[in-house]
Amino acid sequence: MTTDSRARAFDKAAADYAMSRPSYPPALFDVIEELLGRPLAGARVADVGAGTGMATALLSERGAEVIGVEPGEGMAAQFRSALPGVPIVRGDGNALPLTDGSHDLITYAQAWQWTDTDRSVPEAVRVLSPGGALAVWWNTHAFDVPWIAAQHERIAHHCGVKSPAGTRLSDGEATRLAGLAGLHVVRRQLRWSRTVPLDTHLANISSRSAFLVLDETHNRAFLTAERGRLRDIFPDEMVTETYVVDLLLARRP
Repeated sequence: MTTDSRARAFDKAAADYAMSRPSYPPALFDVIEELLGRPLAGARVADVGAGTGMATALLSERGAEVIGVEPGEGMAAQFRSALPGVPIVRGDGNALPLTDGSHDLITYAQAWQWTDTDRSVPEAVRVLSPGGALAVWWNTHAFDVPWIAAQHERIAHHCGVKSPAGTRLSDGEATRLAGLAGLHVVRRQLRWSRTVPLDTHLANISSRSAFLVLDETHNRAFLTAERGRLRDIFPDEMVTETYVVDLLLARRP
């Protein structure tokens, strides 16, 4: 299964993605403003891999002049429905459909890993204005919470992938793995949580790319078993999910 096919698998689950995926805490955008040394209000921002517009909406609420860049038609359709007043163009980070020096900030929320950094880093530098920055971030799971760590071991086994539970990267390792080692990068991590119905939690799991490419019958059996386990932990069927937003912000050279 190629990285591109996993990325494009999101299109068939765009509605579930929009409904179930966690958003981002206000503190994330406070930190971005702090590191930028300016408010987001009035900043020219390109949100790349914008998906259904989750991060785009939050940037727009901060007053940013934001445009979404999204390769998938299903995701773009959800974006247009949710944010009819925000422009969106079809494209991806490896060949940005944006002019040189046109943006103060380029953001990737949960999307940087789908790019080829040998291409996407130079593209970001090309599009950024002098003093501009590239911000990439992910909602990672708080694996110090026992039930979360145990669940991710089960998910990794089900999907046939290596579990990230217990993996702790230094700032240098995180920067290198993100393909940003040649840039001046600042890393920040912010812990936050949300409480959602059990159905939303399970829909979030099923919207992940590793799930979307598997047999649906096999996935249903896994999710049914997971529902039973979680009812034992959360008898009121309201699940508290804990995340750590991992932010890397790189200044244009």
